[in-house]
Amino acid sequence: MQITRASDYAVRVMIHLAGLPPSSTVRQCELSKVTDVSGHFLSKVLQQLVRARLIRSQRGAGGGYALAISAASVSLLDVVEAMEGPVQLNQCLGEEPSCQRKSWCPAHQVWAEAQAAIVTVLGGASMASLASQAKADSASQHRLQEKPVWISGVPKKDPRKSGREN
Repeated sequence: MQITRASDYAVRVMIHLAGLPPSSTVRQCELSKVTDVSGHFLSKVLQQLVRARLIRSQRGAGGGYALAISAASVSLLDVVEAMEGPVQLNQCLGEEPSCQRKSWCPAHQVWAEAQAAIVTVLGGASMASLASQAKADSASQHRLQEKPVWISGVPKKDPRKSGREN
């Protein structure tokens, strides 16, 4: 079981947009760069997100894509379901009667619990919290990649090493 690439890319787009100031618009070519998704495929993803009313598109100069609703009110589940439809691990968990074994099948309850857990976890992850985490992770990663600057006349100490001299 695996989500589609389209869902993965949609999540990337939503996290990026959620990390921007409210009402910010981003052109498709910029979204393609920051999400590492080809423009053609991204276009299809963006269309689905617009249809689901998670983002809006604006034409013209200064146009682009922006969140249609607050990042705090959009969950990872909303994004995945916008791309793939409702989460359904097995046919027997759907609304319509699909399996005659449902009432006595020992696996049915396991499927139901697993699906409920997935829905709970994905539904509990807001785009706002994921964007905030992405910013923190990015800042942390940037600090790890910083190179110390040596100033003549000052003892060489690498701040990345716990007070030991180089």
